[in-house]
Amino acid sequence: MLSIGVIGAGHLGKIHLKLLKELTSYRIVGFYDNDVNTRDQVSETLGITAYDNAERLIEASDVVDIVTPTLSHFKYAMLALNAGKHIFIEKPITHTLQEAEEMIALSEQKGLKIQIGHVERFNPAFIAAQSKIHQPMFIEAHRLAEFNPRGTDVPVVLDLMIHDIDVILSIVKSEVKLINTSGVSIISDTPDIANARIEFENGCVANLTASRISMKNMRKARIFQGDSYIAVDFLKKKTEIISMRNTSENESPFAIIIDPGNGKPNKTIEFNNPVVEESNAIKEELRTFALAVENNTTPIVSAMDGYKALKVANQIMDKLSQQKFTER
Repeated sequence: MLSIGVIGAGHLGKIHLKLLKELTSYRIVGFYDNDVNTRDQVSETLGITAYDNAERLIEASDVVDIVTPTLSHFKYAMLALNAGKHIFIEKPITHTLQEAEEMIALSEQKGLKIQIGHVERFNPAFIAAQSKIHQPMFIEAHRLAEFNPRGTDVPVVLDLMIHDIDVILSIVKSEVKLINTSGVSIISDTPDIANARIEFENGCVANLTASRISMKNMRKARIFQGDSYIAVDFLKKKTEIISMRNTSENESPFAIIIDPGNGKPNKTIEFNNPVVEESNAIKEELRTFALAVENNTTPIVSAMDGYKALKVANQIMDKLSQQKFTER
């Protein structure tokens, strides 16, 4: 059993603490938050020891779970790594690529594990689809959220779109070739609605849209490849796969058959809704990180994965910053 300390007890930090209490892989040492009132309230509500010093919490832990605002990720990560502790750190990995590079270098030097909280990799709908995804050539992702003032302290690309960036980079085995963007700033000083078209060296194209001022929530990805179309609904936890195969002699009378012409064999369309197992994605990412530490294996979402997602997110934001936005 690994002893774990949580740094940050805000909205997401409290969720981590509650889920860690349910996991037998960990023993919670305690948590730290720089707000005294938050420390007192969370400690009383959850019955978990509150530390008034991050360094002491780190020293008492085998694993440090960093759930703080992005600007402080690097500070706490370096404290933990220098103390010889493995770290789980929420997305995005750090504020800058240079910080991420320093963090990765130190973890490799000390032989320590880092996992990044790109939680959609653990979404059961995505997991149900993963084995069916191979050589996607066009991907369309929409991540729309109702307005919440709590999220406007960071650009929508880092708040929302980065989830889909990470998922896409995990399934497209090719380097990014070209990025084009467009965005609209409505409430904040940075785009609140953003679109990015990412072209990969292998010809795959991904079209991503993120908005934090929508009338409804949506988190969907549509993946097109040579023999199938895969739809993943991250919000409703549903997956649909539509594929084609050569028509057999004993087809059902209800089968949907297409004649492509030119002497080519008929194709039968198949609809498949894989079973999506019930699971909590945050709980799963924390559980699998414990396995990576105990078995000395690479975490499912490694620090390098987090670095690559941040790099693409920064490229998108750089492109967006070149646009002229109207003063509000």
